[in-house]
Amino acid sequence: MRGIVVTAALLVSALPAVAQQHAHPAQPAQAGQHADHAAGQGTRIPEGWQVRLDRPGSTAQAHFRAMNGGRLHAILGPAGIFYQPTATATGPYTLQGTFTLNKPSAHPEAFGMLLGGRNLDAANQDYLYFLVRQDGQFMVKHRAGDETHTVIDWTEHAAVRRPGADGKATNTLAVETGAQGVRFLVNGTEVGKLPAGVNTNGVYGLRLNHNLDVVVTNFGVQPAS
Repeated sequence: MRGIVVTAALLVSALPAVAQQHAHPAQPAQAGQHADHAAGQGTRIPEGWQVRLDRPGSTAQAHFRAMNGGRLHAILGPAGIFYQPTATATGPYTLQGTFTLNKPSAHPEAFGMLLGGRNLDAANQDYLYFLVRQDGQFMVKHRAGDETHTVIDWTEHAAVRRPGADGKATNTLAVETGAQGVRFLVNGTEVGKLPAGVNTNGVYGLRLNHNLDVVVTNFGVQPAS
């Protein structure tokens, strides 16, 4: 399947106008929504990291810790964003991380990276995010305050690996930014592209939905060669 290209005209119309309710709004779960499950290991956040949950005041636990070799392990609990305020990137760069889903969740839950983050601890938070999930699909969205805008809707792609017989799935996500636009890659294959002009300057971090068990390795930014 070929990568998806979003034209400049579509992007301009999508970001400010196509406001959609976030998959996990910042309010208690209502009937019919999937509840947050307790992580069972207590809330643990590595030094220097911050967490912003989708549902402030969620009683479920978020277990997020640093491991040997620079690995990060998240067992959730509530959905949210995980970031270091000092971890910023500007200009042409590549953001990359390898995500291992340790076991399938009861419902396909998304996980991936955020970039271009601004005001992440405020009401006017703003960031772009690139996600995959266990059913072999990917998506790109933009968040501005309480609104989210679908830039590339959930799309199945052969490059996104699904869980194997052991229940695990490992996918390397990368976002390449530059004068020619923004490229989104899964396991080295371009799955989508946005035109130049999209904001990618700012904080980068992780976007993890609820009730997941994910290990992240080799996460970080490299300047464009």
